[in-house]
Amino acid sequence: MVQEENLEIKNIKIPATDGYQLGATLFSSDNANGDVIMISCATGVLRKFYHRYAAYLAGEGFTVVTYDYRGIGESKPLTLNKFKAFMHEWGEKDMAGVINWITGNYPDSAIFAVGHSVAGQVMGLAQNNARIDAMLLVASQSGYWGLWPWHQRYFIWLFWYVAVPFLSIFWSYFPAKILGLGENLPAGVALEWASWGRDQKYVLGNNRLTTKENFKKFSAPIRFYCGPRDAFAPEKSVDELMTFYGNASNTKILLNKEKVKTSHFGHFDFFREKFKEMLWQESADWFKENSLTEIREVL
Repeated sequence: MVQEENLEIKNIKIPATDGYQLGATLFSSDNANGDVIMISCATGVLRKFYHRYAAYLAGEGFTVVTYDYRGIGESKPLTLNKFKAFMHEWGEKDMAGVINWITGNYPDSAIFAVGHSVAGQVMGLAQNNARIDAMLLVASQSGYWGLWPWHQRYFIWLFWYVAVPFLSIFWSYFPAKILGLGENLPAGVALEWASWGRDQKYVLGNNRLTTKENFKKFSAPIRFYCGPRDAFAPEKSVDELMTFYGNASNTKILLNKEKVKTSHFGHFDFFREKFKEMLWQESADWFKENSLTEIREVL
């Protein structure tokens, strides 16, 4: 347990729905407002990347949970070689397990979600995603290669059709670190990810996942943050993901130069501390607007 700026920060374990133990961190403060925020990572990104943002939200009164997907960080085995895991399990089992844990420990709380990149793609697979009262998605997109601009499109094509399949099979895991793409991925995660990227409908496309029907369950407000020059999530790909959540109340905020005062706003920049007074505060205010506590006080 760590005390940081009047916060209590505690590393814990949270079971996925199949019992797999996920490394997680719980952030709380003395001025807790009764609402809980779950932060879900981008592909190959450790939960500690979101530590400062999570601590900020806890300082604003929220209880915050971060966690590593199976195969990543403190949720991985000693070796990824022959470790069996798939990307759909990050939503179906890991996210769903964290939602169950929050529900069990904070039964009267509103549950909010912050998702970065892939998190917005697999949240729709969680059978209990309707328990989320509002969701903020940062740079979340459909990964179909044809949604990228022409000058980038065929690099993405090569990534899905050549690099990921070849390297995952050759190494028995995807060696993302040597490519500068974050943490190494279990082969099953990487190969499934690539198969989605080759399909025009991505996760909703030609696969055997019956859980993709769970996208329809989500009807809460979703705020999409989109950087117009994000090489990993071009605006067209974000727009496509918005259509996946057809029953939700979707809003898109474009992080252009006029809003963020820089023309080089990248895939990870939302979570940089330099945007605390702007984007972090804006996100905290948005969650407070959707808070059950606020609604109860009005009633």
